[in-house]
Amino acid sequence: MEITQVKETCLYITDIDHSYEFYHSLMGLPVINRVDGRHIFFRAGTSVLLCFIAAATAKDVHLPPHFGTGTLHLAFEVEPADYESSKQKLKDSGIEIIHEETWRPGIKSIYFHDPDGHLLEIVPKGMWDDPD
Repeated sequence: MEITQVKETCLYITDIDHSYEFYHSLMGLPVINRVDGRHIFFRAGTSVLLCFIAAATAKDVHLPPHFGTGTLHLAFEVEPADYESSKQKLKDSGIEIIHEETWRPGIKSIYFHDPDGHLLEIVPKGMWDDPD
């Protein structure tokens, strides 16, 4: 098996409208599917962010039930030239940046929370490239 990428990741949310406002209106992710009371899915580059109401998906009978609780983490990648403007957009939108980390020269990332308290991160493309 040769995995090429993580195609989708999932967050459990409490309010679809809040997630829509945050991920679509603020972060600019296109909506690819929405079922009120159950889920909203967003396109993130070539990947998909699945946002489920946990209580609704826990009752699934057609697909295996999947649900969870607790704070999760994911990172969104931006072009290096867009890192500072992405940080500024968050600040201008009233989103508190809770930490900025310098990983190595020229590579920083910022952390912030979504409406459900999940820990999100903005990283520049090349974050995980070999620095040598």
